[in-house]
Amino acid sequence: MLLIDPTLTCATATTIQLHLFSRNKVRPNTAIMGMTVSKLFDKLWGKKEMRILMVGLDAAGKTTILYKLKLGEIVTTIPTIGFNVETVEYKNIQFTVWDVGGQDKIRPLWRHYFQNTQGIIFVVDSNDRERVVEAREELQRMLNEDELRDALLLVFANKQDLPNAMNAAEITDKLGLHSLRQRAWYIQSTCATSGDGLYEGLEWLSNSLRKAGHN
Repeated sequence: MLLIDPTLTCATATTIQLHLFSRNKVRPNTAIMGMTVSKLFDKLWGKKEMRILMVGLDAAGKTTILYKLKLGEIVTTIPTIGFNVETVEYKNIQFTVWDVGGQDKIRPLWRHYFQNTQGIIFVVDSNDRERVVEAREELQRMLNEDELRDALLLVFANKQDLPNAMNAAEITDKLGLHSLRQRAWYIQSTCATSGDGLYEGLEWLSNSLRKAGHN
């Protein structure tokens, strides 16, 4: 498990001082304002930020997905006890992704990460037919939380490289996604180790973010 200190993820930017001139060319001290380079660029090119909560049962592949997106490579992982957090940029959107452990004893802690979450990535082990009902129960329980009522839902049907994996249509049925009438949702077939499908999922999130008007 990679332990991440979220306070170290943002580099301190250089400050630009913008001097405003009055009509008579006098520079009053009160007209001096500071703006970081990053914020200036964000205003010029419209970068948006999105807080994402990635959850699912243990061993579904959440941490592998996180670091495949972040680093573009496979990392050795152990079961997450707590969380990992990384920032992933895609198409001018900065996704802050919280990967929270999925073992049954720590699932009650998921709710501590619900506040201000704009999107949920729910990762399913498509090869684990024995626990798909358990996955459905956890998903439905989470979606009933008031703090997540407006959150977008992206389901990653992971481990599609395995021969007995359920396809996206079967996962959709098993999770009861068609019953979600009041929520924007999407399911994407993925393989965390190869990266297949991961950016297609982020594409849907970024498009849905813009349509919903999140800032």
